[in-house]
Amino acid sequence: MATNRKLGRTTDIRLAMLKSLTTDLILHEKIETTEARAKEVKAIADSLISLAVREKNNFEMVDVKVTKAKLDSKGNKVTELVKSKNGKEYLRVVKETITEKRQKDMPSRLNARRKMMRNINKVKDSKGNNIDLTAKLFNEIAPKYEGRVGGYTNILKVGPRKGDNAEIVILKLV
Repeated sequence: MATNRKLGRTTDIRLAMLKSLTTDLILHEKIETTEARAKEVKAIADSLISLAVREKNNFEMVDVKVTKAKLDSKGNKVTELVKSKNGKEYLRVVKETITEKRQKDMPSRLNARRKMMRNINKVKDSKGNNIDLTAKLFNEIAPKYEGRVGGYTNILKVGPRKGDNAEIVILKLV
């Protein structure tokens, strides 16, 4: 009977730890951890990458009407003076409607994206902007491994950790 390593943690703590390690691996493409943890994260990361490789081109381009504020040459919103029903004047932002081409995921790719989001955390950069790791998986990582059938990660042994003598390894994307 195949089971997962317990890693000396309760279920919820273990799953949160593995989710964090997987997120860091996808974000930085390399992490340093213990051997047992690396083996667990390797299985999760390989399944996510194979899912991304399988579904990377499964989308269609659609035209979407987008209404947004009109901007001047400096990047500020253009406003106009308008009179309300009761006679008061106020500034209103001028809107413009544009047709843009956007990607629309097919159902299987959308399902794959949701599976990925279940196994990775949301991440923000130093400025507080969200980083879309599923987009990174589909657009950056999947094209690198397109012709490959598995084996997307590599474990390199570093040596024992000082203190508890645990085997430390570097887990990185190949």
